[in-house]
Amino acid sequence: MKPATGIGIGVAMAGLLMGAIMTGTSPAAFIDIPALLIILGGTGGATMASVGMEGMKRIPTLYKLVLSAEPPDVAGRVSLLVSLAEQARREGLLALDATVADVDDDFTRKGLQLVVDGIDPDLVREVLDAEIDGMTARHHAGAAPFEKAGGFAPTMGIIGTVMGLVHVLQNLAAPSTLGPAISSAFIATLMGVGSANVIYLPIANRLKAMSAEEVELRTLTLDGILAVQAGDNPRVVAEKLSSYIAPFERGGEDEPKVAKMRASEQVDAEAA
Repeated sequence: MKPATGIGIGVAMAGLLMGAIMTGTSPAAFIDIPALLIILGGTGGATMASVGMEGMKRIPTLYKLVLSAEPPDVAGRVSLLVSLAEQARREGLLALDATVADVDDDFTRKGLQLVVDGIDPDLVREVLDAEIDGMTARHHAGAAPFEKAGGFAPTMGIIGTVMGLVHVLQNLAAPSTLGPAISSAFIATLMGVGSANVIYLPIANRLKAMSAEEVELRTLTLDGILAVQAGDNPRVVAEKLSSYIAPFERGGEDEPKVAKMRASEQVDAEAA
């Protein structure tokens, strides 16, 4: 579900706010500008010092990606590769040259072009494995700012609370101000722990999950491309690649099943 991350963050915030309201706390009590400056400024600065300016520049794009990314179309990729295996078996690998330009995915297109160019299968695997490794490294770097922020924010909250308590201890002569001052001091801890566990760490975890899904899709694609190059039977290719699809998603007339049936009919016709 595309907006699941945004919905989850919203539900978490709403639950915390409703819980506070039910205990009799006013939402206005959580509005504390000095605490907000300590959390945002301290966390942002420490994160920038850790990941550099380039890492910080990617943050807006990553927020948008997490909140709007489409789930990978594994079934569609399996169907594409099975159809390519059918075409290669029927017309030869060189016939794929006219199909390569119509493939939307850059990774799949690159692999097919290597196959059409007659590159050795071991070298094809090496090149595509390097692509996967490079993508994984980039994804790890993308999640790093959120992981770092999730670690720094609670500590910055504690620092803000200590700073607030220092101010409280300096004004013990005015008992009437102690309650509001102590409350204000602990707002920093609340903001730090809350932002880490409701925003930064969930987004970092979602980015990691998206990266794992993309790695799995590319691994599937690599296996499919090598099977096409080897001239495997399309039915075998369909069975092999369908193992990447969750069992509950394989039932019914899904695309891989349809493609497999089509390939089976074609092979049977050739045998006849």
